[in-house]
Order: sequence, then C-alpha cells, then structure tokens
Amino acid sequence: MPALNVIATLRTCYTDKFGVPRQPGLVPSAWGVIEFEPAYRRAEAVRGIEEFSHLWLITQFHLVKDGQPSLTVRPPRLGGNEKRGVFATRSPFRPNRLTLSAVKLDRVELEGGKAPRLFVSGVDLVDGTPVFDIKPYVRYADSIPDAHSGFADDPPPQLPVTWECDSRVPDDVRVIISQSLAQQPQPAYHDEGGREYATEIAGWRTRWVTDENGAKIRSCEEAG
Repeated sequence: MPALNVIATLRTCYTDKFGVPRQPGLVPSAWGVIEFEPAYRRAEAVRGIEEFSHLWLITQFHLVKDGQPSLTVRPPRLGGNEKRGVFATRSPFRPNRLTLSAVKLDRVELEGGKAPRLFVSGVDLVDGTPVFDIKPYVRYADSIPDAHSGFADDPPPQLPVTWECDSRVPDDVRVIISQSLAQQPQPAYHDEGGREYATEIAGWRTRWVTDENGAKIRSCEEAG
C-alpha cells in the first residue's frame, strides 16, 4: 500500500493545541488557509471547487506523539471519567491519528505566489496541520437528518464569556477568542473554579479563569 502524501498545509488561528474547538463548526469565525504543496499547487486541481459551500478535510493530528495507542479513551463530553472505545469517539489518540473535518469554504484565491489557496472557516485544527485530501461536502449524501450520535447527540453547552481587561484586541479577533473560550477548552476533570488558563489564539496570548458564571478574560496581549 503506497504511503499517504501530504498535499497541503492548513494554516489556522490556533497556534496552541489548547483552545482548539473539539469539533468543526463550533467556532464559526475560526479561520484557516489551505496552502498546497508545490506538486499540487495548480489551478486545475481546484477547478470547480468554488461551486461548493463546504469541504471535507482529511488531515492528521501531527502534534500527538507517536506510540502505541490505547484502545480506550476518556471523552471530555463524559467528564473525562468514563471510558469508551477509541473507535466510538473522535479522540485524537488514534492508531493513525487521522482526522475528518467539515469546514466552510469562504473563498478561493487564484492569483499570487502561493495560489491556489483555499480560505475556510469553522476549523477545529491547529496551525500547521498536514492535509492528505480535500473532498467537497455533498448535501444529499453527507447529511443524514435522522441520525443519532450517542453521548454526543447535542452540541456542548457554551459558557458566557466576559472581558475583564482593557485590551487593544481587534474586533474580529475578540469574536474568535470569545467563541473559542465559550466551548470550555479546559480539561473536563478541572471542575473547580478560579483556576487560570492561558493559550494563544489568532496571535494573541489570552489568560482567563472560569467559575459558575462563565469564563472571565483577565488579560489578552499580542504574542511575539
């Protein structure tokens, strides 16, 4: 069986793994740019792709360390305390670390030194993710209205997010940060309030705490 070839790299607003949404589409404003490898950097490779509103990305959790994967995991949706079979979850700790994400195609760039590039949103992947394949999302085949999804049948509850710092954060970045922290990215077993967390999102280093009233952003400074 031939080895998989990396066809592109996904650049995203998530520099750190911590803070990345656990599913695609949960943070609609989370942006990504698909930059093709030279062998696939040809306009004919994406001809007609602009006719589709969404794409499937087949990628890899490249920051997960190699090693013997466990066949059971503890899903965050179950509080991090109950075990499930790895193939009954979307855990990144998988035998081949492959991922499947449905993202919104915002625009196609056909001019410039890195063209073609695909600008997408609703991403749930860290910056630098290798892309193995891209497929158009086909509504009649890919959407199953009467499907049921076990313990993840409904979207996770979102926390209210409050900005308690005087910051120069641009409005579009504030939206990404707020939507990301509303997803409760902290470990599920951290159920005590008042613990401070930090991550970098869209080039801004953000610190926040959570309690029964939601997430409170204490500071947000431009990284670097």
